[in-house]
Amino acid sequence: MPEMTYSEALNLALREEMRRDPAVFVMGEDVAVWGDRGGVFGVTRGLAEEFGPERVRDTPINEESIVGVAVGAALTGMRPVVEIMYSDFLTLTMEPLVNQAAKLRYMFGGQARVPLVVRTNLGASGGKAAQHSQSLETWMMHVPGLKVAMPSTPADARALLRTAIRDDNPVVFFEHKLLYFQRGEVPEQEESLEFGRAAVRREGRHATVVAAQAMLSKVLEVARRLASEGIDLEVIDPRTLVPFDIETVVESVRKTNRLLICHEATERGGWAAEIAMQVGELAFDHLDAPVARVCGANVPVPYSTPLEAAVVPGEAAIEQGLRALLAGARWGPAEIG
Repeated sequence: MPEMTYSEALNLALREEMRRDPAVFVMGEDVAVWGDRGGVFGVTRGLAEEFGPERVRDTPINEESIVGVAVGAALTGMRPVVEIMYSDFLTLTMEPLVNQAAKLRYMFGGQARVPLVVRTNLGASGGKAAQHSQSLETWMMHVPGLKVAMPSTPADARALLRTAIRDDNPVVFFEHKLLYFQRGEVPEQEESLEFGRAAVRREGRHATVVAAQAMLSKVLEVARRLASEGIDLEVIDPRTLVPFDIETVVESVRKTNRLLICHEATERGGWAAEIAMQVGELAFDHLDAPVARVCGANVPVPYSTPLEAAVVPGEAAIEQGLRALLAGARWGPAEIG
């Protein structure tokens, strides 16, 4: 299979879907005016040249209006793909996204469709500070009517974006800043990937670890190191949070009897707590230790790079959490100091 970056895989998915369906169009800040760069992270590179200004639309800096217009377009038969430059700015879109897009199909008894994709990126990436580094995926997970995707590899980025665009429901599609230029194999054939199907990235028998995106690569590196000591970890990438493949996680826990959940988002109220609760309800008798979490600290992400590294879980924190879990100890809440 050919290799490409995560950004290139997303670009390929957009290009394929825009060629397939003339109702698909892209809109957002600077998606068409950056020439060869193609937006801030290169995802829309070359689309304006191929599809023209009617289908690749630059917008004013007004996220609420961008999503509001997209909701209207979706309701009238189009399939908009909106780019919100940073997920922090989802806070400005909550009225049209949460109160309108997420609820309209239900309120109209299924007679209305809202085939809207909101693409955005999350996570800390070297000093972008508190207003450009948040991970807000749990907010979206909490809203009935929204689907939430979080691809971790170039192949999944392409396949899940194709699925999202074809869905008749609104999808919030989270990318990670640190993944845009990472390379990976992508199948030559056009493929979509069903939502709600987790991937077992590594099979093991001593503990199950659930992680996504940038945290996934850290977990896999820790798993590789611990394997040299005879510690065998099973690593699961959820790929989508809504719907969430709890069956794969429960099946793994029944085998390993321990579970650690890692995410970069703030620990308090994060999606790790929801997954832990579901596993407790479905597989409590199979747990030999309390479910553990290694998550972001309950503070805004600092601008200082060393402080950023202190609040975003790294490999050392993940390894410490795993060793505590395997030893039967409790792993306390994320904190500084």
